[in-house]
Amino acid sequence: MLTVLAFIVTLGVLITIHEYGHFQVARWAGVKVLRFSIGFGRPLLSRRFGKDGTEFVLAAIPLGGYVKMLDEREGEVSPAERPRAFNQQNVWKRIAIVSAGPIANLLLAILLYWVLFIVGTPGLRPIIGEVPAGSPAAQASMKAEELIVKVGDTPVRTWQDVRWLLLQQTLKSKTAQVEARSDTEESHLHLLDLSDVKTDESDILQQVGLTTFRPPWPARVGEILPDSAAATAGLQVHDEIIAVNGITVSRWEDFTDLVRQNPGKTMTLKLLRDQSTMSLRVMPDIVEEDGKQIGRIGAAYVMTEAETARYMVDVAYAPPEGLLKAIKQTWDTSIFSLKMLGGMITGTVSWKAISGPVTIGSVAGKSADAGWKVFIGFLAIVSISLGVLNLLPIPVLDGGHLLYYTIEIFKGSPVSDATMETGQRIGLALLGLLMACALYNDFNRFITG
Repeated sequence: MLTVLAFIVTLGVLITIHEYGHFQVARWAGVKVLRFSIGFGRPLLSRRFGKDGTEFVLAAIPLGGYVKMLDEREGEVSPAERPRAFNQQNVWKRIAIVSAGPIANLLLAILLYWVLFIVGTPGLRPIIGEVPAGSPAAQASMKAEELIVKVGDTPVRTWQDVRWLLLQQTLKSKTAQVEARSDTEESHLHLLDLSDVKTDESDILQQVGLTTFRPPWPARVGEILPDSAAATAGLQVHDEIIAVNGITVSRWEDFTDLVRQNPGKTMTLKLLRDQSTMSLRVMPDIVEEDGKQIGRIGAAYVMTEAETARYMVDVAYAPPEGLLKAIKQTWDTSIFSLKMLGGMITGTVSWKAISGPVTIGSVAGKSADAGWKVFIGFLAIVSISLGVLNLLPIPVLDGGHLLYYTIEIFKGSPVSDATMETGQRIGLALLGLLMACALYNDFNRFITG
């Protein structure tokens, strides 16, 4: 239900913002708007508002929307209303109306990132964990417990920064220069090989052999969720787990690994409470994660202040600086999306990178489950993708119309109806191919897990 709700919210917000951009600029330009529709197909809800009696519609198929304006090419227009018809506007007004939708999506992304940058988001410091032998990180002589401080010339504060910069670097070069600092404050420059990285597959950090450092936290309970398996079993905060099913544990990750491996199976815990040894029986709940069943009891380790300061960082900015960061993040992500699309055309990036509604829905659910900040970040990324996609010069999309208007500026007259009709057919075919590819990738991910 969370996945479905998150998917509906994602589509609803992004489509509404996109169409509102067209709607508002059309009104500013003096064009009469006949219908504002969220979704396609049969109307589920319909109401008329405003002096023009604009019909606002919620339709059955939520995979898009449209703003229908008064237009002589689509129906009879009275002489009194001809000045308010879309086709009667000069080319610059038409460009403004058509481009307003994608721009609204990009502005939404800036706003969402701005909120995140002001509120602040906690992140893991990029301290390197175990480096797999033979991995690009191992070949670059990267060591466990080194702290990554720069990728290229850009300073980093979290693993998310490292991941993003490495992804960008894959489209520029086959190597990335990474500066890391040891516990003794010595700086080391590593040349990381990115030649085998595939952007459509697993996490780029995993592909190059960079893992998150897992501190040797003691197996001590710091928090218990209400009505969880741990609460039902009688587990308490400050309990220290000594053994699980006779297997001695000393670290929190050892305990959680055993819990994950035993979904729905009763486990016997030996623990230390108030300097007394006792036993409890707990049955982990069965939880789906990445298509697999894992166990979860609803207990967590809580870091001390010293541990939080060492392993976590809160990234926040003052409003002016946050706005500049938000604009830069939106710009960088837009350029990255265009480079990815260019790579698909040239063959340097696999078409498997395209995602359809199933993948978007799945990621929406996971991001919502991870918290509102993660969900807002996800909304920003998808909003950018929607804005960039609609600016592509493909007939049917907003970018296709902008291409026609650009030709009109140089040609001195509108593109012929025959040319536009041919373009519409080509555009529909391209979109159909794109959607088929996205659905195939969704289906393939679902089958392979």
